[in-house]
Amino acid sequence: MNKALKSIGILAGLLAVGLGALLVYVYQALPYDDYPVFEPDNSAESVARGRYLANHVAVCVDCHSVRDWNYYSGPIVAGTEGRGGEVFDQKLGFPGRFIAKNITPAALKDWKDVELARAITSGVSRNGEPFFPVMPYPSYAKLSPSDLAAIVAYLRTLEPVEHTVQASRPDFPMNLIMRTIPSAHEPMKYDESDPVQYGKYLVTIGGCADCHTPQEKGSRIPGMYLAGGFDFPLPDGSVVSSANITPDPDTGLGNWDENSFVQRFKSYASGTVPEVGEGEKNTYMPWTMYAGMKEADLRAIYAYLRSVKPVHNAVDTFTPAAQSKP
Repeated sequence: MNKALKSIGILAGLLAVGLGALLVYVYQALPYDDYPVFEPDNSAESVARGRYLANHVAVCVDCHSVRDWNYYSGPIVAGTEGRGGEVFDQKLGFPGRFIAKNITPAALKDWKDVELARAITSGVSRNGEPFFPVMPYPSYAKLSPSDLAAIVAYLRTLEPVEHTVQASRPDFPMNLIMRTIPSAHEPMKYDESDPVQYGKYLVTIGGCADCHTPQEKGSRIPGMYLAGGFDFPLPDGSVVSSANITPDPDTGLGNWDENSFVQRFKSYASGTVPEVGEGEKNTYMPWTMYAGMKEADLRAIYAYLRSVKPVHNAVDTFTPAAQSKP
């Protein structure tokens, strides 16, 4: 009996040592924190490119501003651009309480350009701590060096807004898991003259797959790339589900022609969207931001989406609170 208890004690001690070593590794060796190779470009052309990307493709400004959910698609409240404060918490299905940072010069004045570049592409803050990938930095990791420099240059030009944002608080075990997610900046190679290649690049840095590919336990479901069905709870209990954007003719975009696809985005170009009452259909898709995309870029995206594998997956994109899953 004593020998058995002694063996159990030894085993428990070894497990404790192993767990302790693992925790030390997670907190000391992780996250990945190398800086990307970065060449700044503050030219007028670069700033203009960054403005375009941050507002209409990668839509950084969308999450880092205040959105008015009294209107369809939550357009940005004028004057709040980049100030942060949007909350992504347990009520919305997130494993913690994550708050978009202030990305205006008021908050970033002490940051070096390369620190900003690392935050965008690897999801690591200035202090070496990881961000939760509600900011799709695994997608931003594919930014070309010139586009990365353009976004950094543009952020420096935002109107400074003094606004203190609370710290994000991940739940356990996400506080450990998220330390394993950051990785190196790996720019995607593409030929801009090839619409399919360039469209793939835009879809990637736009994070389209992050919302339009369903997940299970935090990982994308194999074979369901861009097939929709990712659920997003709204504060009122309704659920928005991402659309199937594969070329499936019955449940996706297979019957959409190029002009219809482009017009779907451009129909919001005026910035005017309807008011939405409680329980009425809304969406997280920032239509008023994407409406500013160049037609040529939208046509490239269409070309790429036509090239992906069709997936038959019927999606009801909105479920009212009374009918939503418990």
